[in-house]
Amino acid sequence: MAVDVSLPRLGQGMESGTIVRWLKQEGDQVEKGEALYELDTEKVTQEVEAESGGVLLKILAGEGEEIEVGKKIAVIGEAGEEVDTQDDPTEVAEGEEAEEGSPGPAREEERERGREASADEQVTQISEPAASNGGRLKASPLARRIARERGIELSSLAGTGPEGRIVAEDVERAATSPAHATVGSAPIEAEVEKLSSLRKTIARRLTEAWQAPAFQISMSADMTRAQELREQLRDEGVSVTDVLTKLCAIALLRHRQVNAHYANDEIRIFPNAHVGLAVATERGLLVPVLREAERKSLVQLAVERKTLVERTRQGKLSKEDLEGGTFTISNLGMYGVEQFIAVLNPPQVAILAVGAIEQQPVSQGDAFVPRPLMSMTLTCDHRAIDGAAAAEFLRTVKSLIEEPGLAL
Repeated sequence: MAVDVSLPRLGQGMESGTIVRWLKQEGDQVEKGEALYELDTEKVTQEVEAESGGVLLKILAGEGEEIEVGKKIAVIGEAGEEVDTQDDPTEVAEGEEAEEGSPGPAREEERERGREASADEQVTQISEPAASNGGRLKASPLARRIARERGIELSSLAGTGPEGRIVAEDVERAATSPAHATVGSAPIEAEVEKLSSLRKTIARRLTEAWQAPAFQISMSADMTRAQELREQLRDEGVSVTDVLTKLCAIALLRHRQVNAHYANDEIRIFPNAHVGLAVATERGLLVPVLREAERKSLVQLAVERKTLVERTRQGKLSKEDLEGGTFTISNLGMYGVEQFIAVLNPPQVAILAVGAIEQQPVSQGDAFVPRPLMSMTLTCDHRAIDGAAAAEFLRTVKSLIEEPGLAL
């Protein structure tokens, strides 16, 4: 008996997702628990497993198409079994042959209105090239993602990859082409970049963060001892970020009111320090979490941090990697930033912004001597933390950095 495959809800607040790539094609045998397709949500791209076994009879959602949670996207059943798509919105008109991955007529009217509106705004349209492979567009997953984020129709591009496959360079070239330029001295229209689902999520969460009554305090720490410790463990891959993560985790358990969430007029204080690290990616800022950082050695943290950052930049995080953080560290020191203010990561009540390590003169007796100083700025939610508590926490972090032996 045929079984409908619907788009699952993979996290709280998820309303839709985009199918990046089908890992099985129509007619392929599918085992229960086998990866069926790659799904791009607001936060991560991950493989989704089949909930039943059989033959993939029909694919009802094309790659690159945004689908609402709960909508039917495929049918799995026995070989030769008929598939009823009468009630499916992607069903084609009678007598027409459906193309795999092609848009359904139920949405064609909406697309046509969008094209007409674009024409009214004098946006240059590129004619659609004839497909040489039976009608199905061939494009790499990265090319589809860039096209979706920049609002570019893949059907308007000519691929330069193998067999006419559209690659990322083709999309980037189209994005930077002077398609919006006007003749003569008329002004040139700005390039319009549509927000991706991730950027929409970032925008929403930052708006929520600015609604909190936040305050900031700053201190500088002498990094001499911390750098010596890092040098001793350099061959193990330990970085300054790993040292800072470990020491902040210890400080969080000494000042537990900072290791907390604020939501629904409640403060939830946690027994373990789950430290999030802000990681910049091509898609936007993500904050994967190192769990129970206070329990792990510097070498363990270095291994986990490296793996987590690589998976973040490759778009291979799971939703569990992004959930449950109790405190966040944002380090822009590698960009030469001396000091900055980080925005809260709700529902967390504090975030630490770390700047570059710089040699600065420090008074020692009657003379000034150079010392490697690092600026730290702590942003706090005043609903959960008072100034004195924040200062005590930051002072503890400073003391541990300047003498890591105090953490033992």
